[in-house]
Amino acid sequence: MKIKKILLISSLGGHLEQLLSLKDVIGNYESYIVTEKNESTEKLRNKYKNISFLPYISRKNIFVFIYNYFKCFYISFKIFLSISPDVIVTTGSASVIPMCLFSKLFGKKVIFIETFSRISSKTLTGRFCYYFADVFIIQWEELKDKYPNSIYLGSIY
Repeated sequence: MKIKKILLISSLGGHLEQLLSLKDVIGNYESYIVTEKNESTEKLRNKYKNISFLPYISRKNIFVFIYNYFKCFYISFKIFLSISPDVIVTTGSASVIPMCLFSKLFGKKVIFIETFSRISSKTLTGRFCYYFADVFIIQWEELKDKYPNSIYLGSIY
């Protein structure tokens, strides 16, 4: 049986913390991690050999946001082609959308895990990815009415 290539992608902060808590996935498969670049994520190179970085996406300045989002699309495409993952696992947020779109375009599976911080409302990224994710996981039962086709598995922590 061929070992699956898993690409785990998220923005930095709590989204990344949740993603990195999937230690069994990271340890049992050929795994690659993609996140936004800053001082704290740069230090992850010491722990994870297969890590790549996207530009930090902030909505504070619309022009910088648009520029970095286009850059994010380009870098995501390059990373996607170089790794050619079988499955994408993501906890969000905005910077993950290009990678998820490329995955669907190339017939790969997308697993979206709605962030733990959302108990009764949807995230913007969750609203978008819900319609094309192969598996959509929620961490709070209260979200089941918002995402009827989701799978409730409880906390990933």
